[in-house]
Amino acid sequence: MSAVPGPDHRSAGPRRPSQDENEERAAVQQTMAHRRTGLPRSGGPEPRRLKLPLVPAPTRRALPCRVEDPELWFAESPTQLERAKSFCTDCPVRAACLAGALDRGEPWGVWGGEIFERGVVIARKRPRGRPRKEVAA
Repeated sequence: MSAVPGPDHRSAGPRRPSQDENEERAAVQQTMAHRRTGLPRSGGPEPRRLKLPLVPAPTRRALPCRVEDPELWFAESPTQLERAKSFCTDCPVRAACLAGALDRGEPWGVWGGEIFERGVVIARKRPRGRPRKEVAA
């Protein structure tokens, strides 16, 4: 005599939802799809949205440090550093750039129109090498 499972034998796997449950879940998801999360449902009709004419976004002026050669802001030669400083004169984010560099303690380079060397703002960079000897008169 073999053991044949009867009609009340159930498999050990997960229960599959019935078709009615699937239809009910789909209906709930469809009604909730139009709502944005976190907002209470008003129950009324959808609000009318005004159709505004499309206005182009304001154009941003390119920042000089993003357009020019990046090596210019970290150059060794004083003439190149002065050139980088001159690009910073009309930059719209000059003050924020300088404040950020001071907060971060930038070790070197041109930031906000100022030259940093060893984390300190300096007026101008001297060229490498010994200074020229001046002949005393």
